[in-house]
Amino acid sequence: MSGKKLDGMRVAILVADDFEQAEMTEPKKALDHVGATTVIVSPVSGHITGMNHDQKADTFNVDMTLDQANPDDFDAVLLPGGAINADFMRMQPRAREFVQRIDQSGRPIAVICHAPWLLVSSDCVKGRTLTSYYTIQDDIRNAGGTWVDQQVVRDRNWVSSRSPEDLNAFDSAMVALFSEYMQSKGQKQQGTLSV
Repeated sequence: MSGKKLDGMRVAILVADDFEQAEMTEPKKALDHVGATTVIVSPVSGHITGMNHDQKADTFNVDMTLDQANPDDFDAVLLPGGAINADFMRMQPRAREFVQRIDQSGRPIAVICHAPWLLVSSDCVKGRTLTSYYTIQDDIRNAGGTWVDQQVVRDRNWVSSRSPEDLNAFDSAMVALFSEYMQSKGQKQQGTLSV
């Protein structure tokens, strides 16, 4: 049996209560399907609760707290949206440090809806092009980024989308970006081994 394209990849899903549920569960399924190991990382231990727009939805187990999670142990980050989740996460110093470390090393970040707020508060968006839920376009521009109204935007190691309506395109672009990263990581490791 041949391996899946993201076998061996560890993806941190940074999320807190009141996230937009589909923006976590659908990308997680897409990543799991191609062999990635997804880890739900939250500021609190125990459980977090999703939202279907403005209605409480399902509860999910937290795999690891932000205090326990080391960004160097992950290959990529997925940031689901939901205004309450995103607003809370952007104020978590550990979450800001986490995405800064991932971004500075060139590892991939997939971000949707309101989740770019964390990248804004982490001083990561200057000079970057991305999309988001339309209500935070001013935040992105004011932080030095370029906001565009497109289903999916790819900028170097980032892929971004606007809302749950974009999930099919977002999932495909995320898997493609993450696959490219894993291929280049594998080539670098082979190059190191062959020296």
